[in-house]
Amino acid sequence: MMNKVVILLVTVLWALSFLTSADEAKPFNNGFTIDLIHRDSPLSPLYNPSLTPSEIITNAAKRSVSRTSRFFFPDKAEEEEEESVLIPDRGDYLMKILIGTPPMESLAVADTGSDLVWIQCLPCEQCYSQNAPIFDPKNSSTFETLTCDSESCRSLSRYGCGSSGECRYLFHLRILHNLCPYGDRSYTVGELVSDTISFSTSNGGKSMIKYPKTTLGCGHDNDGNFRSTSTGLVGLGGGPLSLVTQLGDAIGHKFSYCLLPFSANSTSKLKFGSESSTVSRNGVVSTPLISKSPSTYYYLTLEGISIGEKKLQTEQSANNIVIDSGTTLTMLQSDFYDGFESAVKDAVDNSHEPVQDPPEPLRLCYRDISVEDLPDLTFHFSGADVHLQKMNTILKVDNLICLSIVPSERFSIFGNIAQVNFNVGYDLQEKMVSFYPADCTMDQ
Repeated sequence: MMNKVVILLVTVLWALSFLTSADEAKPFNNGFTIDLIHRDSPLSPLYNPSLTPSEIITNAAKRSVSRTSRFFFPDKAEEEEEESVLIPDRGDYLMKILIGTPPMESLAVADTGSDLVWIQCLPCEQCYSQNAPIFDPKNSSTFETLTCDSESCRSLSRYGCGSSGECRYLFHLRILHNLCPYGDRSYTVGELVSDTISFSTSNGGKSMIKYPKTTLGCGHDNDGNFRSTSTGLVGLGGGPLSLVTQLGDAIGHKFSYCLLPFSANSTSKLKFGSESSTVSRNGVVSTPLISKSPSTYYYLTLEGISIGEKKLQTEQSANNIVIDSGTTLTMLQSDFYDGFESAVKDAVDNSHEPVQDPPEPLRLCYRDISVEDLPDLTFHFSGADVHLQKMNTILKVDNLICLSIVPSERFSIFGNIAQVNFNVGYDLQEKMVSFYPADCTMDQ
């Protein structure tokens, strides 16, 4: 009798474990959704209620310019000497991930402008102050140190070997001189390791999925412009060690996001896998993703911009703009921007003159003007005309109405204000980016 009870108990436990595994695998195979929290949202631990809406906007604009000063685009003379690129805690969105077994929760910057997934780890040679406990590898049963001859280690542009053959990484920022007065130097140094990363999903009710043996950086020496609320960074760029590249086949090489205005009292959504698909929806437009060095960034081709009825051609080659969810403002290369700004001024009624001293780093602002007095803008990407709403192009700063588009000396970036209330889908296998107008409060 006792043997029958034991057999029955084992059978029941086996069945329960199978069901649990199936529940965990189902949202992963069908795609899954996680929350993105804008750093200036009331839901964010970085939210400062003492700041006025105008102060929040101008701070975000300054972060935007500071962030782009860290983007690395090699000149021809530099192409043979690659740099490890780190965009520190300047991204606009945060996401929760769980690392290790048992899982330890981390709040990290989600960044389409970086590749490596990394967190601070014990023991610390130099760690910046963080509110949450620092990850201790000794407490995770699934933690493994990667060696210098591992494929992941060799995919780094720069790495070293420790005394026991472990892979040592160095990621640092490279500041483009004369672009930004707000910058400072930041870096993370540590071991390249693997461990289980888990996600608490929001697929119509909370569930947990796990992705074992994810490569990440275990930072023992980290300093610079990092916030105490953030434990590290989740790279969503196109490089070999980014999260989306590592998830790869498991998500069909697809992800998307639907961004809310940063003042919203709810979270934006980041979707992986089949849930991210937008191509079958009416009104969706798609443009090719262009392969270019460095592979971190997502390059598109901007053919021109319509300002009201007037269309300006870029007169530039392909892959002339980066789409980035972590940059607030949209930036246009200076030569093209000058003609763009002139066309905007021409489209505004002559009774309105731009202010002479717009708040830094904004460039074109008006006083005593209605939002509707400013022209509609359409960005003409190769094969995709993206019609922007006023919320995608305008910022209200005190009693000013300002354009959320500014000049850049070296490159153009399609920033996150321009992407608000669009479902932006990335198909890395088909090499396409799709735009679908959406109410992101409803796309939950």
